[in-house]
Order: sequence, then C-alpha cells, then structure tokens
Amino acid sequence: MRTVLGDIAPADLGVCDAHDHLFLRSPQLPGQELADAGAAAAELAAFRTAGGAAVIQWTPYGMGRGAAELPRLARESGVRIVAATGLHQAVHYAPEVLERVRADLAGVFVSELTEGIGGTGVRAGMIKVAGGFHGLDRHARYTMTAAAEAQRATGVAIGIHLELGTGALDVLDLLCGELGVAPDRVVLGHLNRAPDLVVHRMAAEAGAYLAFDGPSRAHHATDWRLPDALAALAGAGFGDRILLGGDTTTAGARSVNGSPGMPYLLRRHRERLALALGEGLVTQFLTANPARAFAADLGRSRPVTG
Repeated sequence: MRTVLGDIAPADLGVCDAHDHLFLRSPQLPGQELADAGAAAAELAAFRTAGGAAVIQWTPYGMGRGAAELPRLARESGVRIVAATGLHQAVHYAPEVLERVRADLAGVFVSELTEGIGGTGVRAGMIKVAGGFHGLDRHARYTMTAAAEAQRATGVAIGIHLELGTGALDVLDLLCGELGVAPDRVVLGHLNRAPDLVVHRMAAEAGAYLAFDGPSRAHHATDWRLPDALAALAGAGFGDRILLGGDTTTAGARSVNGSPGMPYLLRRHRERLALALGEGLVTQFLTANPARAFAADLGRSRPVTG
C-alpha cells in the first residue's frame, strides 16, 4: 500500500477514514476551499485523538491536493495518508487544464502513482474518477477508460465519485464489464446518498467495495437509513465489502470550524453504528476492509524524506 511517506503493509494501515479530503479546490466551491495547511493539521490531530490512524484523500489531479504538504502532515500527526491521482467531473476544471492532460491521461495517472505528483516526489496510492447523475457522459467514459488502463498497469484501486450516489451499476458495467477491471479493485463512493438497498446488494454481489461516506447536510436519508443499509449488506454476507468515510469537502464542514469534520466518523458515527450492528463489525469496516480495498504492490518505494 502506497502512502505519502512510502509503502506499508496493508495490515499496518489501522483505523481508516476511507474517503476524505485535507485539501480541495474547485470552482464549484467558491470561498470554501480546503487550502489551509494549519487547519488540515488541526483536523488530523482531532482525528488522531478520536482514534484514527489513516486517511485516504480522494482529491485528484488539478484540484489542489496539497501534495507537498502531505508528508509533513502525516509525519507530525502520526496519521497515514494515501493520496490520489485521477480526474473529477469536467465542471471542476478550466478547459485548458483538461486539454493539457487529454493526450495521455492514463500516462499522467501512472506517472503520479509510480514517479510522483509534480516535483514533490509524493506518490499517489489510488485513482479517483467520477460518474454523473444516473449515467456516464463522454468525459466520465474517457476518464474511466484512462483509469482502467492505469489500474491494469499498477494494480491500485479506483475510487468512484457517484453523483448523489447514483449510477453504480453503469460504472461497474463499464469498468468491469467492458474495460476488464477486477471488481475488487473498484470502490464505489457516496452510496449512502442513494439508499437503494437493491442496488447496494447488486454492487456487492458484483464484488466491488461500497463506501458510505459523510454525514448528511440536507436531511436526506444518508444518516437515518444507514444502519439498516449496512445491516442488510452484512446480513447477506457482504460485511467485508463495506467502507466508511467522512468526505469533508468544504472549510465550513471541518470540525475545527464547528462542524462534524473527520473526527465525527469515529465519535458519534461509529458509536451509533456499533449500537446497531455490533462493535466487531464496525471495526471490520474501519480496519480490515480498507486495508484490502486499497492494497497494491507497486514495487519497492523509497520513503519520502522531504
């Protein structure tokens, strides 16, 4: 498993927030950028105090990943950080950014996984791409095709932003059916935002990992149906497919600004799920499952010292 400080054995990952952001910038989130390294450090410290040991940062190419800051933050906090390569929906980029990478997008992904992000020397450990609302547009198909090529070259997991939790089966049809990606190398994000238990079951049966990430801020069914959704999956024998995350995407959502933030996952969220499902199962969601989901052997890696 490739972290920003070098490769580790998956078993050493520990209690993991399987989908979150320390840094994030998008024209879709004006004035709410995650760009403050001090706030990121405070958030990691709060997460560590709550019992956290690892964070998978899903921020992809061109969205202010803070790659140069990540090794220092990991070292000072004691929290393992996995960075992402990949590309989000087109609306998150200026046209010239997309034009710059279009010629060899898979090559960009592989380079960031094996050589480093920019000139930082920090290597990504997963790929993040995105679907659309109940479908896949041309941009999504293009980025997923590049992600599949990079995945086959490196073995890393592909994390998928599902718009409002929709389109999971379309993604699996493309990535696994047409492009030949092994289902257990696919992590479907935001499934809690569309609490369709039948789709959850079908995605799990296909062999993908299912990420339920982030507390609701819109009073939709994210929170109050989650225990039932996870119980249904676990009861059907798919407890080993479930991942949990926080998905903090704006400055206002951080715990240091009075919102749930990263520590919420291991405080109220874990407590509530443990009451409904049992502590042992929730611990599996937070430890053994992400260790398998994000495991990859990318070859021998030197530790990052900068």
